[in-house]
Parts: sequence; C-alpha cells; structure tokens
Amino acid sequence: MAARFSVARAARQLTSSAARPQAPRACPWQKASSQQPRLFTVSAQVKEKKYTEDHEWIEASADGKTFTLGISEYAAKALGDVVYVELPEVDLEVSSGEAIGAVESVKSASDILSPIGGTVTEVNDALQEKPGNLNKDPEGDSWIAKIAVTGEPEGKLMTKAEYTAFTEDA
Repeated sequence: MAARFSVARAARQLTSSAARPQAPRACPWQKASSQQPRLFTVSAQVKEKKYTEDHEWIEASADGKTFTLGISEYAAKALGDVVYVELPEVDLEVSSGEAIGAVESVKSASDILSPIGGTVTEVNDALQEKPGNLNKDPEGDSWIAKIAVTGEPEGKLMTKAEYTAFTEDA
C-alpha cells in the first residue's frame, strides 16, 4: 500500500512540475539546459539483509555479484550452544535450496541451505576453531560463506520486519 502512495506522489510531482514554467537561472555561469530538472535522485540500490524461512540470511556485497550467507539470531538461539560448524568447500558449485553445510549444537543439528545458486568463494574459517562465535554474533562476524551468484535468489526472501513477524508466528 505504501508503494502505491509513493508512486502516486511521484506521478503528481511529475505532472505538476511539467505544468510549471522554468524559473530563470540565478547564476550567469550556469548554462541553460534542455533537460528537465530531476525530481528525485537515483541512488545505488540499498543492500539490505534478506531472510529465508529456513532461518538463513543473505546480504549482497557492494558490487552485487557476491552474497554473504549466515544463520539468523533466531536460529542461533533455537540451536543453543553451537559445538561444531561444517563449512562448504571453496569453489563448490551450489544450487538454490541445496545443503552446503551444517551446524551442530548440544540440542540438535541443522543443515545450512543456500537460498542462491553460485560458487562458494570464501568461508569463515574462524568458525572451525571457535564454533561458539556463531552464538555471539550470528548476523555479523560469524557469517558462514560468501557465494558468487550465477542467478537471482530463489524462494521467499523476507525483510527484517517480515522475518520478525514470521518468527513471532512460529
């Protein structure tokens, strides 16, 4: 619904600015331009963390070609004290929805599923030595792997707010 209002607002701005005459330029050194003034600026797409129903998160790098993968805080709390993390191999080709590793805790074990297809470019070796770090900072320094994508992420990806609502319902 908010998207409709912002589209409607942008449409009103476009139509109202087209009807207004151009104001004369105040600075003599500015050249008159034949282009219409920009009503808004187009910035780089916000790289926001997205969450899956399997309690993993992905976040795009600045170039948009590599995604960082990890487990959510909710998953880390549900697992309890993590005692072992099985990481994927570097250069492993993965498909969307494929298990690429596992997390074992004193309570249970869980597969790590990749929500994107691509090639594993890097793994967080620090988790091999100290798997308990996954409980301390699961959505920060304790990421699992970085994957160079070959396509778009598949499946349902949620924003932080949507994921919070999803976990509250669980």
